[in-house]
Amino acid sequence: MEESQVVDGVVGNAVEALQEVPEKVQASASALRDMITTLSGMAVDFGLKLIAAIVVLVGGMWIAKRLSNSFKRILARRNAEPTVVSFLGSFVNILLRVFVVVISLATVGVQMTSIVAVLGAASLAIGMALSGTMQNFAGGIIIMFLKPFKVGDIITTSDGKTGTVKKIMIFTTEIHTFDNQVILLPNGALSNSQITNLSMTDTRRADLSVAISYGDNIDTARKEILAILKSDKRILKDPAPVVFVSDLADSAVVLGVRYWTAAADMLPSRGDMMEAIYNKLPKKKIHFPFPQMDVHVKK
Repeated sequence: MEESQVVDGVVGNAVEALQEVPEKVQASASALRDMITTLSGMAVDFGLKLIAAIVVLVGGMWIAKRLSNSFKRILARRNAEPTVVSFLGSFVNILLRVFVVVISLATVGVQMTSIVAVLGAASLAIGMALSGTMQNFAGGIIIMFLKPFKVGDIITTSDGKTGTVKKIMIFTTEIHTFDNQVILLPNGALSNSQITNLSMTDTRRADLSVAISYGDNIDTARKEILAILKSDKRILKDPAPVVFVSDLADSAVVLGVRYWTAAADMLPSRGDMMEAIYNKLPKKKIHFPFPQMDVHVKK
């Protein structure tokens, strides 16, 4: 009898468990549907925000570029120096782009307080990691205000690079060499090193060396060289050009030639003067010696 009651109890429990299975499955399915619905809504909402952020980013970058170009044109119309126009234009462009990125992140749903906190921490980390870049930024400000050179000047750096300044930007200065190479120089190094500005003054002096043979008439050579210089309109009369003996070398008497021209005419005139001297002096029996050595043999 007891065994029959035990069997009946087990069977009853099994029947109840089987009856509860469909209810649990239904509850789980309902919970799964609710979760999928919620996730779908969140995905759609995030997707719309992401699309809006991309539109804001692309459109904002285009507007930032237009605004920075307009700012440059306004400065140019107000007769601002090209140095100031280039530097401030680059600075405004970067600020506008950072603003657009912040607005795009806010559009996605990132809280502004979080953005500010991240920017603060990132600024500290970036400032420590990019200390050289910050020096270049400070150097750009120094160049803009102290104006050791400006756009259009010809400069020579401490490491021998010579070219025309085309742009002065926030971190770098762009120069074009005479053989049309483009060199980007860090502003930090430029502001802390020796720079020779070849365009600072209106006139420049050219120095030439002309070697003639021992025994040639120095006065004749001087007279002919001065005649060549005076016949060229680019050579200034005041200060007057001079020709003098600068060295008694092993194989030649070296004549120093000095004359003054406008700054833009100095380099072109050098080649022209050397060619004219080379062509004219031999006609006056003035020779250009080759290196030679006299050997005396004693028996």
